[in-house]
Amino acid sequence: MAVEVNPIRTEADHAAALTEIERLWGAPADSPEGDRFDVLAILVDAYEDVHHPIDPPDPVAAIEFRMDQQGL
Repeated sequence: MAVEVNPIRTEADHAAALTEIERLWGAPADSPEGDRFDVLAILVDAYEDVHHPIDPPDPVAAIEFRMDQQGL
């Protein structure tokens, strides 16, 4: 059975894909729903890499944050 999905090109497409992922959360891995979940997750990840990139933290700031979290 084919898993029908559409490209994520806009913020509205992104929001709809996230809503669908939430609905499919916990679907069995070897089911059409599980396959749809996997494909949508890959598409959302690719869209977010381009449109919502997260820069890596400054190394010193990351160390200071971790030390603060550990009470050091």
